[in-house]
Amino acid sequence: MVKHIVLFKLKENLSQEEKQNVMKSFKEAIEALPSTITFIRKIYVGININADEKWDICLESEFDSLEDVKNYAIHPVHQAAAAILKDAKQDRACTDYEF
Repeated sequence: MVKHIVLFKLKENLSQEEKQNVMKSFKEAIEALPSTITFIRKIYVGININADEKWDICLESEFDSLEDVKNYAIHPVHQAAAAILKDAKQDRACTDYEF
C-alpha cells in the first residue's frame, strides 16, 4: 500500500472568505473522487485550523501501488478537481511512502 500526502499553501493575498470557499470546493471535489476513480482506497482533505502553521490544506490518500498514484495524478476527473486550486495555490509539498 502507498500513502500519498500533499500539503497546499494558498496565496497570502486571498481574503479569508476566498480561502474558505476554495478549500471547501476543493475538499468536496477531492472527496467525491472515489466514486469515479475506483482504485483510490481512501482519500481525505483536512483544512488547517491552526493559523500559526504554514500549510492550509492536507490531502491524505491511499492506493495499492505507486502506479495507481501516478494514474490518479493524470486522471481527468482528478485534474478537474485539482484545477480548483490552480489560481489560489502558492506552494505544494508531496510525499509518497509504502506502509
